Amino acid sequence: MKIKSENELEYYINKYHIMDIFDGDIKRYMELLPFNKNENICRSNEKINYFYFLVEGKVKAYSLLENGKSLLLSFYKPLSIFGDMEFIDMDTASSNIQAIENSLCIGIPMSILRKNAINDTKFLKYICKSLSNKLDKFSKYSSINLLYPLENRLASYILAITSNNNSSQINELYTYNLTEMADLLGTSYRHLMRTLNKLCNEKIIKKEKNSIIVLNRNSLKKLAGDIYQ
Repeated sequence: MKIKSENELEYYINKYHIMDIFDGDIKRYMELLPFNKNENICRSNEKINYFYFLVEGKVKAYSLLENGKSLLLSFYKPLSIFGDMEFIDMDTASSNIQAIENSLCIGIPMSILRKNAINDTKFLKYICKSLSNKLDKFSKYSSINLLYPLENRLASYILAITSNNNSSQINELYTYNLTEMADLLGTSYRHLMRTLNKLCNEKIIKKEKNSIIVLNRNSLKKLAGDIYQ
């Protein structure tokens, strides 16, 4: 359900200079769309109805493999766009985009955008730049899965999906599905459990039935480096 607040929409348009991306006047077609934590913005192989600008919150992109498992592709913060890969001639989303905290997007109906911006050189240049950045990011993430130990990737993943907090000692609950987490990180459930238990023994996290409690965020940061930045 879109937010019917012209002032709020105008705030985000101005904050991220979104009108500078276009040669033409596309503002009247923009909508402010809220997404709750864990809600899908778009699903792989399902029709994508909007071109999205992420203006608030944090999301993750992941793909579904033929064996039924998921694989983490990237994390995104504002200002990021979704629908750039599908804009020219794809009607279905190429990957899953899921909010990992309450998020806001500015959406433009894809059919309207194609009609009004298919020959907009400024917008097309912006899309090319976005696709180039995503290709570079995906290449980096592929290397991470091959070269970094699970302990480092797990620490970075936990940091990425929890809210930012400068305190080194925090109690932050994160509800999780361990099987899904193992898939996203490209590892086995057993190896993930061993790694989680190691972090628990080091008093970095505490594992409960349906949550992970972060005990020492600074220690996680040291393990994570900038892996999923």
